[in-house]
Amino acid sequence: MTIDIPNTLAAQFAADGKEPAQALLEAMNVIQLAEEYQRQLDLAAEADEQEGIRQAREDIAAGRVYPAREVFEEMRQKYGIPR
Repeated sequence: MTIDIPNTLAAQFAADGKEPAQALLEAMNVIQLAEEYQRQLDLAAEADEQEGIRQAREDIAAGRVYPAREVFEEMRQKYGIPR
């Protein structure tokens, strides 16, 4: 694979004492790390969602639920929301 590096970027690498190829490899590594980090965040969010669903099903099975109209009425009273 060939990647053309603009002269200004190559000059900046040289000023930093880096070979363009090495700087490119380091940049690619950073991108891969960022992608893996995002993947881990996505997996954690999905696990949280699954746990929430599991808990909700457990609450339903145990009868720890009540009608939405009661919830809305409680909120209306608590926050002074008129009907």
